Amino acid sequence: MSDYVHPYRDTEFVLGELVELERFCAEAGLHDVNGELVSAILAEAGRLGSEVLAPLNAVGDTQGARLGERGVEETPGFAAAYGQFVESGWPSLTAAEAWGGQNLPNVVGTAVNEIWHSANMAFALCPMLTQGAIEALAHHGSAALQAAYLPKLVSGEWTGTMNLTEPDAGSDLAAIKARAVPNGDHYLISGQKIFITWGDHQMTDNVVHLVLARLPDAPAGVKGISLFVVPKFLLDAQGRPGAHNDAQCVSLEHKLGIHGSPTCVMSFGEKEGAVGYLVGEPHKGLACMFTMMNHARQSVGLQGLAISERAYQQARQYARERLQGTRKDGSRFPIIEFPDVRRMLLQMKASIEAMRALALVAAAEVDRTAHAPDADVAARHQGRVDLLTPIVKGWLTELAQEVTSLGVQIHGGMGFIEETGAARHYRDARILTIYEGTTGIQALDLVGRKTLLNKGELLGGLLDEIGETVARLESAGPFAAQARALGEALAAGREARRLLLEGAEADAALAGSVSVNFLMLSGYLCGGWLMARSALRAQALLEAGGGDRAFLESKLVTARFYAEQLLPRTQALLAAIRAGSASIMALSDEQF
Repeated sequence: MSDYVHPYRDTEFVLGELVELERFCAEAGLHDVNGELVSAILAEAGRLGSEVLAPLNAVGDTQGARLGERGVEETPGFAAAYGQFVESGWPSLTAAEAWGGQNLPNVVGTAVNEIWHSANMAFALCPMLTQGAIEALAHHGSAALQAAYLPKLVSGEWTGTMNLTEPDAGSDLAAIKARAVPNGDHYLISGQKIFITWGDHQMTDNVVHLVLARLPDAPAGVKGISLFVVPKFLLDAQGRPGAHNDAQCVSLEHKLGIHGSPTCVMSFGEKEGAVGYLVGEPHKGLACMFTMMNHARQSVGLQGLAISERAYQQARQYARERLQGTRKDGSRFPIIEFPDVRRMLLQMKASIEAMRALALVAAAEVDRTAHAPDADVAARHQGRVDLLTPIVKGWLTELAQEVTSLGVQIHGGMGFIEETGAARHYRDARILTIYEGTTGIQALDLVGRKTLLNKGELLGGLLDEIGETVARLESAGPFAAQARALGEALAAGREARRLLLEGAEADAALAGSVSVNFLMLSGYLCGGWLMARSALRAQALLEAGGGDRAFLESKLVTARFYAEQLLPRTQALLAAIRAGSASIMALSDEQF
């Protein structure tokens, strides 16, 4: 079982060379934010992740949350760790100063959040959901709700949740049955929600639930859903937690992984009704909730990167220590010297570097939108956020399944044994392609709202930018082979876009049939684009005599490996897209 060490060199490389964080901060007027500050923040976060959170990961897996007389009892050690997390100010990193936040860029928060999720994903889900609640209230809450709840959520003194799913309403939110009845200055909420992450615990003195429910006069479907704040404890006249609200966890789900994260069945209104307060306008709750959802979707993509990094570090250490081969002189040597083990490790490493680049570049687009000098520039960057979000969520989490599986494979038979910890990362990763919208839902969003709805304009702009990188590779001597590989992948991306735009109108089943292949092709292409940009910057730094030479040379190798071994997958995905929906729709339901 390996220790976790934050890969600060790669994170700082992406922030400095791809995001160009210092330049952005100067242009945005964030004069107090620079590379030195960010490095210090990452170093402190790395220490907390390595020394405090990572050791609790195995504890959470084997001694997960339990439901007791007081409600959910979190994993032993989690409360103390959370107290240290709050005392150090980590929950407030990117929040607005008006609510006690530090107002740092979103991309810096994303880089820090990778550390929490790598160290202990089950623990990190709690502050992740709180960040989503902060976003929803900051954008849609009334002044009174913001004043009552945001300071405590931003400080981490209270935590937040997202309550969407019901037993008969999973991804189909139109089927929600939870009710909200007006009662004076508030509403009485009744109904049951399932799969509520960190829906209850004892680490803070309040839990703030954001709950979707229907008003009595609500129209049918998703246009009749409203959003409510439902605190675990009602606030007294001084704004402090007082009487227990009629909201409680009635059971915990028994899961494949992330055992340290309590996944609750929440019951609202079993007695007199749970007191709730409307967020935003009546019947507009879905729009409010999607503020949380879009934040969460990029965050879940980041989890795919984070758990892959943890699996890679463990596999690398095992490969260095596991003696298997025998030399002619009788001495033993570690399995990292076997070519196939090296191939698997390099595939993990190259995949992770591409994932990290995409996650941080996408996070930076959120900042560029927020700090844009005018509405047109903001709209352009928001379009890129919209386009990249389903790719980040879908591709990174799907790739995490492969990367964590390779981690088990490198361990051989020992990978299948729980004591090594390799299987834990594989199990924990499995939920990522499901929650906050399955890969299929992300793919439908990408082909529908993000491509067909705007006639491919957003995607076309991204493809043109990738084309500029191909041209730069072609003009740089050492990168001719990578230029060809990225050029061929770009051609596949353009052809996939053409096939979708031309075929979807005539074939109603086409978009749904090709959507996941379309998303995965887009992911591999974006990864190749950013690895190519990384290679160009690494080469430039080497020629200038700057930076960590060993790290930069390693970056050139992983970029070349990605181009040789992973970019060709775009061709197979294009072939599947070209095949369309015919074979997929050929069988009747009874023939399956």
